[in-house]
Amino acid sequence: MAPLTGCDLFDRDDEPTPPPDPLRSMVDESLSLVAAYRASAAAHPDLADRLNPIAETHTAHATELARVVGITLPSAPAVDPSATAATEPAGALADLRAREKAAQQSATAACAAAPAARAALLGSIAAARATHQEALK
Repeated sequence: MAPLTGCDLFDRDDEPTPPPDPLRSMVDESLSLVAAYRASAAAHPDLADRLNPIAETHTAHATELARVVGITLPSAPAVDPSATAATEPAGALADLRAREKAAQQSATAACAAAPAARAALLGSIAAARATHQEALK
């Protein structure tokens, strides 16, 4: 019996592209928070010492999430049109608190849905976001 050759019936590359990693949105959210903090710090230099360390925390979160997801972060931060700062410092802080609250809720939901290997990372991010809300009061 002669072997079959030249048949590509089983050698096709029609596999569908896998869906994006569910944590991809967490990367984007962290980068959006960085942009919001940077915009507020630039608009209100008197708040920069308070806001820049929190922005750096969000940068670290985005970096670690990107590593877990297997993507590379952009070398230059993307411009986020929603990252404009309020004209008054109190308004900027209130806006950042609201962003942190929404981000904490999404991190908590992601943590609850994540496999155990990712839950610790997401739980620590949710906790950091809760702490940030307090630091902005």
